[in-house]
Amino acid sequence: MKKSNVVHVILSGGLGSRLWPLSRKSKPKQYLNLFKEGSLFGMSVDRNKSICDSITIVGNIDNHFLSKQVMNEKDIKYRNIVESTPRNTAAAIAFAALAAEPSDILFVTPSDHVIKADQHYYGALEQGISKANEGYLVTFGIKPKRPETGYGYIEFLDDQVLSFREKPNQDTAEDFIERGNFLWNSGMFCFRADTFLNELQQYEPIVYSTALTAWNHQFEDVIDLELSKLIPSISIDYAVMERSKKIRVIPGQFSWSDLGSFESLYDYLITTEYPIDENGNMVIGSEKYTAFVGLKDTIVVDTKDALLFVQKEKSQDVKKIYNTLEKHQSKLID
Repeated sequence: MKKSNVVHVILSGGLGSRLWPLSRKSKPKQYLNLFKEGSLFGMSVDRNKSICDSITIVGNIDNHFLSKQVMNEKDIKYRNIVESTPRNTAAAIAFAALAAEPSDILFVTPSDHVIKADQHYYGALEQGISKANEGYLVTFGIKPKRPETGYGYIEFLDDQVLSFREKPNQDTAEDFIERGNFLWNSGMFCFRADTFLNELQQYEPIVYSTALTAWNHQFEDVIDLELSKLIPSISIDYAVMERSKKIRVIPGQFSWSDLGSFESLYDYLITTEYPIDENGNMVIGSEKYTAFVGLKDTIVVDTKDALLFVQKEKSQDVKKIYNTLEKHQSKLID
């Protein structure tokens, strides 16, 4: 049997609003050089280049040049599909599938995750590619380390998905952990291009047909704006993964974080021996001497035009600040 071509599909359209004021519209979190290894985007490319034959990036009109900059620095060939307006992940992945050969295996990842690329990670990918070749749509779940309210969950039995669950409240998250058969939903997928498109056509025919029309009128991989506006904005989870009968899950044992909040960034930085004081307080973005009195597990984020103080366990609420600034058209999010 001919070996399938494996395409790493990188979704790079997120804003990272929960990491404001570090993450801005002009430079979302995946492009920030927060780590000694570089940016999250660059780390995603490096982590998967040994197992993938080619790279396709799907990003929006505002940041595709940031992807180009990273790829040029790495001197890696890639395909860059530019969305003129965001239409969520179902359409983004459809564009990547339409750009591929029908038999190509698409390994779809966000561009803003931190993953320890060890034998557990590559072993999970090999399983996923194998199941994708059998005609399944594969999602990767992560064994939870804590009752996290910022992630969706997958209820599973062996490789069968019993249900997908939305981000839970604290009590529900604790129940999931206690029951032991729930995984964090990583947002990573693996499937043949034709399998995905067939399932999308079955369950969301309007998304499929409008995405196909927009793709057929793309110019140099830039999707037409007016045709894009006709595509319903819906995630791959709602469009296909929660409805298809071909879903399989790979329970991952590797270290994973979506760095979706300052709490998860804090937890990751701790593993790199980033400094904190005796009460767990952390300063990001400043070399000024900073003293904390009567505070515990507080994160201070210092940028040239904003200063954020956040209690670690309340870090999901940073998005509320971002939304308020966006509502008032503040330049602080640009």
